[in-house]
Amino acid sequence: MSSITLLLLLLLSSSLHSISATFTVAVAGNLAFADQPLDLDSFPFEYHGGPLLSGNVTINLIWYGNFNPSQKSIVLDFITSISSSSSSSKSIISPHPSVSTWWNAINRFYKLAKKSKSSRLTLSLGSQILDPKYSLGKSLTDRHILSLASRGRQKYAINVVLTAADVTVNGFCFNKCGSHGVLAGAPIKGNRYKFAYIWVGNSATQCPGQCAWPFHRPVYGPQNPPLLPPNKDVGMDGVIINLATLLAGTATNPFGNGFYQGSKEAPLEAATACTGIFGKGAFPGYPGEVLVDRTTGASYNANGGNGRKYLLPALFNPITSTCSPLV
Repeated sequence: MSSITLLLLLLLSSSLHSISATFTVAVAGNLAFADQPLDLDSFPFEYHGGPLLSGNVTINLIWYGNFNPSQKSIVLDFITSISSSSSSSKSIISPHPSVSTWWNAINRFYKLAKKSKSSRLTLSLGSQILDPKYSLGKSLTDRHILSLASRGRQKYAINVVLTAADVTVNGFCFNKCGSHGVLAGAPIKGNRYKFAYIWVGNSATQCPGQCAWPFHRPVYGPQNPPLLPPNKDVGMDGVIINLATLLAGTATNPFGNGFYQGSKEAPLEAATACTGIFGKGAFPGYPGEVLVDRTTGASYNANGGNGRKYLLPALFNPITSTCSPLV
């Protein structure tokens, strides 16, 4: 599982095991670069035989810290846009290129994993849990993140922990922008279920050059002018990039034995295998040719619900063995 940046770290410590962490992967580095191009000959992107996330799953949001209504709506509209991918209601279909089109590309992995008996994944927006008073403080450890994730639904769920801009998290900015994994929940009617979780931090004031590129100049490398964020919020538009990346990894490599490139300890997944690619012609330090809103000048590559626009990462195409951006 993963987020966005350059290196991926396995975070399975004894303290994580003590609260039933099953598998956790975090992303590190800078969105602007990959140290090496994708080397499919030496380290092919492969299916490792495990199940993919499948069935009817709710995405539950745990808001930790102070988020204003505008920031929340950016994320809610994104989740709703993904949730509507399988809906037949034409009223919620966004113009092409859309968030739905981006997410539906995940189906390629399910077609290749038929022998794993993984049914199609259907996502829907679930509950929201608010913690605006920072009940665990403003300096969190990995253990705190798992505790927060456990507050959400623990059956057929992806619990997404979003930490506010003034919250520090162990390793945040230094080697990761977020993480995803699986936890064993509390017994429900005698049965114990595993649920997926994702954590993403708001990097607006702490490290926008690392976790919100290309909406901020990178910490190192070519200092090209940053793109204007489509939702006028560098931190939250960066959150969307990382959240999208982690959702793709959660779906296609939930237990560490699904689709990925490289070692299990540092896997490159559906989106992290294409780090820094948002449009055609991308190269280290350049996100590629993306769309520009004629009115605002903001850059994007996907239309979402409620007239939203988003910049989403390219996804690896396991059929053609290439990175496929939306535009």
